[in-house]
Amino acid sequence: MARRHLSPYDSVWAWIRSKRPKLSFRGKTYKDYVAWRRMFKARLVELLGKMPERVSLNPEIVESVDMGPYVREKVLYDSDEYSTVSAYVLIPKDIGSEKRPGILAAHGHGRGKVDVCGVVNDRKEYERYVAPLNYDYAVKFVLRGYVVIAPDWRGFGERLSPEEWVRPNRDKCNVNYMAYGYLGYHLLALQIWDGMRTIDYLQSRREVDEDRIGCAGLSFGGTMTTYLAALDDRVKVACISGYLSTIRGDAMGMRAKANFCGAQYMPGLLTIGDIPDVAGLIAPKPLLIEMGERDQCFVIEDAKRAYKHLESIYRAAGVPERLDCDVHPGGHEWSGAKAYDWFERWL
Repeated sequence: MARRHLSPYDSVWAWIRSKRPKLSFRGKTYKDYVAWRRMFKARLVELLGKMPERVSLNPEIVESVDMGPYVREKVLYDSDEYSTVSAYVLIPKDIGSEKRPGILAAHGHGRGKVDVCGVVNDRKEYERYVAPLNYDYAVKFVLRGYVVIAPDWRGFGERLSPEEWVRPNRDKCNVNYMAYGYLGYHLLALQIWDGMRTIDYLQSRREVDEDRIGCAGLSFGGTMTTYLAALDDRVKVACISGYLSTIRGDAMGMRAKANFCGAQYMPGLLTIGDIPDVAGLIAPKPLLIEMGERDQCFVIEDAKRAYKHLESIYRAAGVPERLDCDVHPGGHEWSGAKAYDWFERWL
């Protein structure tokens, strides 16, 4: 008698063990890479589903704060007919009439843009929210001369859904995902759309060289960096921190953790490939991967396995020198040990 699978847990992992993704990269040559990239990207975009219609950004600067070596502006701009993005823009004071490279600093789970911009009320708050993850990389970038934008993603920061909307013990990200699903949208597609509209706004700034745009982020910020760099040609350089992994990584004990989230769930991904395949679409752009040896969210063994697959894509694309990794001794946190030199080199 065939084995029965009663729970979703058992049935999902039985499916994963028995099926191979149809479009996961298995090539060797540049010709293989070009053919795979065309097919995989087209199918990925199809699975993401529809995007909103483009509207005027209607940008508005609602706050400006002198931070010593830089100015922090809070801006609002419309992403679609029913959605407004709140973001911080960090501008070096020594910029003069120059046009500088722009960086989209993507936040992860937490308090939103305030974390990556180091916005706190006191040292105690900094030690609680920012220091443990080395989280204020937007500030580190602006101090190196870049113009930086850090938007709130849907469901975070000033775009947080009200507490009373979510029943106790429910994951807010999952509730947001299902709510948008009633309208025919996948939440990740809308997050990507917001990221693309953020780049629209960043390029519109007089201080920014529109041909030199980079993207970097930790955790969910790594998710956003992955998909934006893969799908938006305007992103020229990227750093994915604390995200590269495989959904299929049950051999490393990941199957018991269900490291899934409605804010960053890619529908149907395992039918065509896995996370390193998505990251492979970034080739031939320069890409740096950060992975922590003590990361309990995206474990190092699985991250290294994903990186090995990513290396095979960059080799086939003919640009192995444009991929590098920073394996750092920390946990689920931003490193920066190689990142700033990486952007200096390529952007």
